[in-house]
Amino acid sequence: MLIELTIFSAFLGGLFILFSPNEKSPKLSFYLSLVPLIGTLIMWLNFNGSGNALLSGSVIAFETYVPWVSLGSYSLSWHVGVDGISMPLILLTSILTPLAILSAWTPITERKSQFYGLILLIEAALFGVFVAFDFFVWFIFWEAVLIPMYFLIAIWGGERRKYAAIKFFIYTNIASLIMFIGFIALIFGLGDSIQSFDLIEISAALQGGKLGGLGLLDPHNLKSIVFLAMFVGFGVKVPIVPFHTWLPDAHVEAPTPASVILAGVLLKMGTYALLRFNFTLLVDIAQKWASIIALVAVISVIYGAFLALAQTDLKRIVAYSSISSMGYVLLGLTAYTVYGLGGATFQMISHGLLSGLLFMSVGLIYNATHTRSINDLSGLADKMPITSLIFIAGAFGYMGLPLMSGFAAELFIFLGAFEASFPFAKLFTAVSMFGIVIVAGYLLLTIQRVFFGSFEIRGNPDLTLPQISDIAPLVIILLIIIALGIAPNIIFEMIQDAVEPLVSLFGGQSNV
Repeated sequence: MLIELTIFSAFLGGLFILFSPNEKSPKLSFYLSLVPLIGTLIMWLNFNGSGNALLSGSVIAFETYVPWVSLGSYSLSWHVGVDGISMPLILLTSILTPLAILSAWTPITERKSQFYGLILLIEAALFGVFVAFDFFVWFIFWEAVLIPMYFLIAIWGGERRKYAAIKFFIYTNIASLIMFIGFIALIFGLGDSIQSFDLIEISAALQGGKLGGLGLLDPHNLKSIVFLAMFVGFGVKVPIVPFHTWLPDAHVEAPTPASVILAGVLLKMGTYALLRFNFTLLVDIAQKWASIIALVAVISVIYGAFLALAQTDLKRIVAYSSISSMGYVLLGLTAYTVYGLGGATFQMISHGLLSGLLFMSVGLIYNATHTRSINDLSGLADKMPITSLIFIAGAFGYMGLPLMSGFAAELFIFLGAFEASFPFAKLFTAVSMFGIVIVAGYLLLTIQRVFFGSFEIRGNPDLTLPQISDIAPLVIILLIIIALGIAPNIIFEMIQDAVEPLVSLFGGQSNV
């Protein structure tokens, strides 16, 4: 029941905060957010799972299975649990949420109770996405994440907040519809071979060759169409090029704490779903289309980096950097090696921390200077040394500085991708590595223009220095980034244990 207690502590905490007094909600929400954090830390310390949850022979940690309701010939159930893929993502969510709440104490001055309550409701839904093994339950949590985020952007965002919120909602809802139709087609294709929406049962049926045709589609063509529908649906959430255009608008208009949750965790919903659905349930199509998917990944890496290079708004720079980083995740998934799949999962965690760190740093800079334009800022290192140092450290982590999580993540992905067996794997990997050069270029340029030289804030000479409560979340995240860089096995061992069966079962290369 530990998973249920963790989810419901966040959910009930969010409901409680929604109706609490505004003046008490910041601290109260922070304290309540520590309850699910404690729950996930207990799960992590007592994690006893093994293997991949969707494959036979695995041991799912903290598993609960309770029949729920029947839909025709199919039964729905409350089936939750964690393995080495989901556990790190649950931990990431529980860490970033209280830190995002803490970072909101200064900038959020209106309707505080509603803001903090929505943050906790998002946390509860995110937990559900990462632990649910019944598709119907999983889809409820998947959609539930969108509603609080829509309101966070639409109510507390910038001048174009309504446009950004509606664009975010439309893009992700249409993507969810496409994905849902694809999955239901898969269910109909499996016919009487399954009696539920349970992902483990569906995985076993697909591995056993139980998929039949649907209408005029034979099993192979049905699989291909389903794979494409789910790839598009999840690709919008990631986002990958060309489905990326909603992300910069959402980030620029969203309040900084919402950007932290959006980049740190919500984007990982897409990559997590790609791994669980496309690259596990439909592995033969994923391997057949590996070169095409890798090409999409490389385009996302390079194009996202060049888009970041062209920006002058600090938030847009970090937002486009996320597109590039998620391209590396997709490349790792395509490799079907332990280091490829494991590195992709590790990169989800690393990017969640690094993007959260940079967005929080940008938020502090904006709170202090009231501008995010690199053309209006100069010499901040003299006036804001701690914030400047943390931003620079986060930027170097993004570039892959050794002894930081970004280096370990990219190293794992490149090692795995170089060993991949699909055509042009080495070429795609080499080209994607060039993305690091572009990333270094725009981040170093940003650092030089914003933090060094003579101090100046064009158009606004006032400077409001951050409080200790503003700095503390950044320090904590930076320490975790360094810890994962020095000792990646803190989470990589459990990740490796979860991806090895997937690689072995489907004929990949172990390269360990």
